[in-house]
Amino acid sequence: MPTLETTPIPGLVVVRLDVHEDSRGWFKENWQREKMVALGLPDFGPVQNNISFNAHRGATRGIHTEPWDKFVSVATGRVFAAWVDMREGDSFGTTFHVEVDPGVAVFVPRGVGNSYQALEDGTAYTYLVNEHWRPGTPYPALHLGDPGVAIPWPIPLAEADISDKDRANPHLADVVPMAPRKQLIIGCRGQLGRALQRDFPAADLVDLDELDVTDAAAVAAWPWHEYELVLNAAAHTAVDAAETPEGRVAAWAANAHAPATLARLATEHRFTLVHYSSDYVFDGSTPERGEEETLSPLGVYGQSKAAGDIAVGVSPRHYLVRTSWVVGDGKNFVRTMRTLAEKGVCPSVVDDQVGRLTFTAELSRATAHLVRTQAPYGTYNVTNGGEPTSWADLAREVFALSGRDRADVTSVSTEEYAAGKELSPRPAHSSLALDRIRSTGFEPREAMVALADYCAELRP
Repeated sequence: MPTLETTPIPGLVVVRLDVHEDSRGWFKENWQREKMVALGLPDFGPVQNNISFNAHRGATRGIHTEPWDKFVSVATGRVFAAWVDMREGDSFGTTFHVEVDPGVAVFVPRGVGNSYQALEDGTAYTYLVNEHWRPGTPYPALHLGDPGVAIPWPIPLAEADISDKDRANPHLADVVPMAPRKQLIIGCRGQLGRALQRDFPAADLVDLDELDVTDAAAVAAWPWHEYELVLNAAAHTAVDAAETPEGRVAAWAANAHAPATLARLATEHRFTLVHYSSDYVFDGSTPERGEEETLSPLGVYGQSKAAGDIAVGVSPRHYLVRTSWVVGDGKNFVRTMRTLAEKGVCPSVVDDQVGRLTFTAELSRATAHLVRTQAPYGTYNVTNGGEPTSWADLAREVFALSGRDRADVTSVSTEEYAAGKELSPRPAHSSLALDRIRSTGFEPREAMVALADYCAELRP
């Protein structure tokens, strides 16, 4: 069974392979996904296999820092291999070296400079990479003889066979460290998109006018390989409009087609996809729903969101964050009730739809927690905490926080409220079980506490 050894360079690991020899030669499993992942290697998704043949002892190559992961070994011969961490951060300049024969392989993470020196004639150095090579791709390189890293080459560089290009590589003091892959927020101008910017301040920001994920040409032109995390805060949330012919098309485009496209891209480019869903994927027939329950949407909006959930679920690196009753920086129920309270209106509000509020700040905080703690991928329900309430209860609380009498809000049933209106069906129960997000160490903030703070921040 192969074994794994860590090194001083974060993420760079040495694998001791099983080599089976007999009178005919030898055999090894150079990369066996199931065994390697079980051993602790990342499931890095190689797409290209390269072999570098070195005719003579002393052939020396590097130090190259391509922007993709590698899994290196040799098919014949031996090499002295050395690596230098060229990534931004505390480990920049850290080195490691080892002799590699057919029984040794090394996983090299993106941003770590790679080099080797052939120790035998006829050495075949082989490596898997998880991105296709692209002409003109810029990347840092380092001089093989840089005194700051002092690699102990067995064959002096003066006697080695080195290309003119590698002899001209810069020294460590002149190298610009490789930045990590970027983050992207899609739908940055919506309520959730604006909240996410506070927890992901370095993210690139795009909205529909800059990147329409339903536009094949726009998707093809976008540099997805530059991103490690994509947060999809874009959605069609006009629940009633989704029941119209035009609204149905728009809802399915934004809520199903776009997430399916992002799921495909996440798989292809190995980025983590965060997508946001809704309690409307359920019919509301039970008081509380868990993450793995069967989808049962009532209306077009819920159906389109459910389709998006299914599409996102096929991507290996995804967080599907399911939420309800979202309130943030924009038009929402709480702001509407606050306005009515200030204008002296006494509204009638439905009292037979029950759920929990979710403030966008809480949704963003939970997202940051999942990403930064590297919680297991999958579906998570996220709302604020506390006991479920009806819309009428929430309206009364907003009125009280606005200095109005709770009795100024009267109750009405959903059936009575909908009379004479063309409305999409609503789930009667919108509460989502929060056990799974709590199991990661995240404790949702009480909804009524968050509501009081939110109302206090609203300008009169």
